[in-house]
Order: sequence, then structure tokens, then C-alpha cells
Amino acid sequence: MRLKFQKMHGIGNDFVVLSASEPFSALSPETIRKIADRRLGIGCDQVLVAAGPELEGAHIGMKIFNADGTQAKQCGNGVRCFAKFVRERGFVAADPIRVETAGGIVEASFLDDGEIRVNMGVPEFEPAVIPMRAGPRAKHYALRLEGEEFTIGAVSMGNPHAVLMVEDAETAPVAELGPKVQAHEWFSEGVNVGFMQVLSPERARLRVFERGVGETPACGSGACAAVAVGVVQGVLGNTVQVDLNGGSLKLEWAGEGASIWMTGPATDVFEGEIEI
Repeated sequence: MRLKFQKMHGIGNDFVVLSASEPFSALSPETIRKIADRRLGIGCDQVLVAAGPELEGAHIGMKIFNADGTQAKQCGNGVRCFAKFVRERGFVAADPIRVETAGGIVEASFLDDGEIRVNMGVPEFEPAVIPMRAGPRAKHYALRLEGEEFTIGAVSMGNPHAVLMVEDAETAPVAELGPKVQAHEWFSEGVNVGFMQVLSPERARLRVFERGVGETPACGSGACAAVAVGVVQGVLGNTVQVDLNGGSLKLEWAGEGASIWMTGPATDVFEGEIEI
């Protein structure tokens, strides 16, 4: 069977997006891994699949599959690319577009400069919601790994995030420490791990080790999580430019109980067909 696809990226976080008209019964974890393979397939961080919405108020549904075949609940860069994809193909004419994900409904608006602004929802800090088995809610948690202690912040953006403050993001041990934090017993569903260097109250440098993917050039929900943790800890302001390996995102958050807004680009790369 042949599937038509669109390859896209949001500041380097890349996706294979599949049309809602395609048959998806063959998308087993093995098939997802084949599509995502950068040598034997198309290559991507995630596969995004259009589907009919189930929640009231959503215009369209988006299923998110990591490169290892597991399903994800949320993806900020993916929402921007997906919104552009479904709008340009006439699947949804609304602006804003309300996209249903496994982490809830997110809203994407199209700006005059071509960038897309996404309402990523309200950050959730309660450990039971993240989910994280670490006792009562706190601004900082002391996480022990192999005899060492690391201070983290934790939040859910529809998917779980742990954020570590580092002095220099460029030299942070992302590849070594990321998998260890991800596999820690506190996180029953794993966790995305952000390494954030605060440059000023209005700017931060971030690298993210993502569940099911590894380090990515960019992570939209990770940028949201880092800003939410930074604001709660008093080191970031309400409007922040987050610099990731692939580019920059603008984040706006008024504080607890409010939605966090993310603005950034969505870029088409190429389209084609793949035999599966």
C-alpha cells in the first residue's frame, strides 16, 4: 500500500504528516518506525495523522506517533505544522483551528507574517497530573540518580516535563543525563527532559531530550514547560524568547491558571508517497 505524505518542520523539529483521506489501519508501531527511519524511510521525529475529532468543539483530530512507534499526547511544533497542513488542503477553513490531541484541544491562529500562534493550554503542576510520584507539589524537587542529586522543576503540558536549570546549555550532559531522568522511578509514563539556561528574564536557551525520540532540534511543549517552570521559580518574565537548536519560539504566559501561548513558524519541506 502507498501512502501520500507531507514532510514539514517547526524550527527543525520534523514531521511526516498524513492526509485524513489515507487508510491508517496499517500504521502499526513497526510501520511508524519504518516511516521515521532516516536511512530506510522518510525520516522524522514524529508522524502526525489527521483523524475525525471526538471532543466537542474540535475541528479535527491529530494523532501523534514518536519515531519509536509510541503514541504521544502533545506536540507544540507539530500542532503548528498540522494546522498549516489541514488549512492549506481545505480540510478545515476556520481560523483559529481547534485541534484535538490526546492531551486535549489546542487552538492555532494564523498571523499576518506567516507564523502560527498556538494556545497550548494551562500548565499543570500537581504531581498526580504530570504524572510524577514525588510527594506534594513544590517549585523544586530533589531527584537522586546514581548517588547524585539534581534539582528539577516539573509540569504537564498535556505531556510530562522535567526541567533542569543549567549554567551552560551547550555543555549540558543532555545525551547522558536525559535518558536517566526519563527512566527515573518517579515518572511512570517517562518524561521529556529540558535543560534550560536563563539568559535574562526575557530570554532562555533550551535543549530537550524527548520521550521516544531523544534530543530534538526543537520541542514546542518543552519550551512551554521550561517557561512555566521558570516563571513559577521567579527567574523568567511573562514574555520569553526561547532559543532551541533549530530556532526560536516566542512564549507568553500570564501565570497560574492561564493558558500559555506559543508563536513560531511551520515550514513545508517536500511531499511524496511511500510504500508500506
